[in-house]
Amino acid sequence: MLRFMFVGDSMTIGSAGEHTWRYRLWQHLRDSYGRPFTFVGPRETLHDQVTDAPTSYAYADPGFPRAHLAGWGEGWHHMTPLIGETVRSCRADVLLVSLGLIDLGFYTNAEQTAANARTFVANARAANPRVRTAVMPVLHNIRVDADETFAEQVAHFNELLVKTVTDLDDPRSPLLLVPPPVPWDFHTDTYDGTHPNECGEHRIAGAFAEALHEEWGLGGAYAASS
Repeated sequence: MLRFMFVGDSMTIGSAGEHTWRYRLWQHLRDSYGRPFTFVGPRETLHDQVTDAPTSYAYADPGFPRAHLAGWGEGWHHMTPLIGETVRSCRADVLLVSLGLIDLGFYTNAEQTAANARTFVANARAANPRVRTAVMPVLHNIRVDADETFAEQVAHFNELLVKTVTDLDDPRSPLLLVPPPVPWDFHTDTYDGTHPNECGEHRIAGAFAEALHEEWGLGGAYAASS
């Protein structure tokens, strides 16, 4: 059984009552992969925006595998120290990573964030030398439009991420850059300028699904499910 693990920030953990793009990708793999798979990780909850804590189990559809390693306000800065032991204990085979917005906004500059990404990959491989990692660049959000310095850091980090993937890709432990969804418009694909609405969930899931299908033969072409 193939074991996928989501590693992400608030866009991945989602909030109470949301489906999340994790759910959209589960629907896709359930319908197209044709082999046993599951989602793994040490966490299961959604973020509760009322209490501002990751305590909610109020999934829009509670029937899908909820395990993940995602957190509201967490980035490469937070996940890099955790990923080795988490990959080891959860026996993860494929990492689906969407991180960086929080880092660049609050913790590290582009170069430091890219260095954390490299350490993340090394730590994951130390735990599982054959782990596959698919990583998405930082998506355009409302702050990119409002803050020129932040926009420059996002652009620079995304350039460094391309180099990181090129430098570290290894046939024994493939590293895949997931092209950002096209189109992606935070005005219509998010509910607040950052976090995906239903359309955005499908766009992010579709971007990962197409990359997994085209590069690693996992699942088929993405067809949005309701």
